[in-house]
Amino acid sequence: MDELDEYLIVLNKDEDSVSIIDLEKREEIRRVETGHNPHEIAVTPDGKKSYITCSLGNEINVMDNEDFKIVDKIEHGDFEFPHGVGLTKDGSKLYVASTYSSMIFIIDTSTDKIKKHFPTYQEHSHMITFSEDENKVYVPNIGSDNITVIDVEKEKVVNHFPVGEGPEGTAFHSESEMLYVANQKDGTLYVIDADMYEVEYKRRLGTTPIRIIFSPDEKYAFIPNRESNDVSVVKTDFDRDGDKVPWEMKRIPVGVWPGGVVFDHSGEKAYVANNKTNDISIIDVKKLEEKPERIDAGIHPDGIAYLRKK
Repeated sequence: MDELDEYLIVLNKDEDSVSIIDLEKREEIRRVETGHNPHEIAVTPDGKKSYITCSLGNEINVMDNEDFKIVDKIEHGDFEFPHGVGLTKDGSKLYVASTYSSMIFIIDTSTDKIKKHFPTYQEHSHMITFSEDENKVYVPNIGSDNITVIDVEKEKVVNHFPVGEGPEGTAFHSESEMLYVANQKDGTLYVIDADMYEVEYKRRLGTTPIRIIFSPDEKYAFIPNRESNDVSVVKTDFDRDGDKVPWEMKRIPVGVWPGGVVFDHSGEKAYVANNKTNDISIIDVKKLEEKPERIDAGIHPDGIAYLRKK
């Protein structure tokens, strides 16, 4: 089997660009101009395209990952700070949350055209998370302190349920069927039964937790804390008096204002975009500590994706 090349795609919010980083060289090999204020990114399962929300430009850029060029942009009159993105497993549909209009957009990725859009009726709908079976989409509403539930088959809002203050980061744990929610304003993690919408566990985190991402084996949840400049490591099956519970076991110091986090395919390394030091921290997942060297990026790197390709 041919060896695959590994890249990071890093969004530099304050200079309207994307850094393409070769992970073998650990350096930027290309910088691509984007729309205004690129925030979040989703890479198709086949690795061929990336969708980049340019929040202050009110557009979505489509990047061809073969030669790393912007080949299209998607616009709509109701785009007001388009932010969170999520792709179905087959890559056929892209869901987008537009924060200030609190609208959800569904995009057909075969045509890159908007198929449908509808409101959440909440305040500042921000991110997109699918359930494991892709029957539901969960949308954290920062201003309403709750989560909107969307029925994927019906393509409509079916529920809302309360969480902590300022929910932003969300992730679905497939084995336990729990939804993890990072509440940035009160610095907490809620672990929620995704069927009953009941909070099973609450955990204290660092200051202003903003994202959640699971390691490939779902053993760890990595949660960057923007204002305490560290990453909370939550073991999802920590043994506490004979019970398997989610438990914060460490906070790893990184750069200033950590944001986007991504694991490599093996789960041995994680990469953290540090918004205010303009670099990427490399975390050794086995040791749960930052490696001494960092990778330079552009100005205010935040959204980040991992890509393997020939």
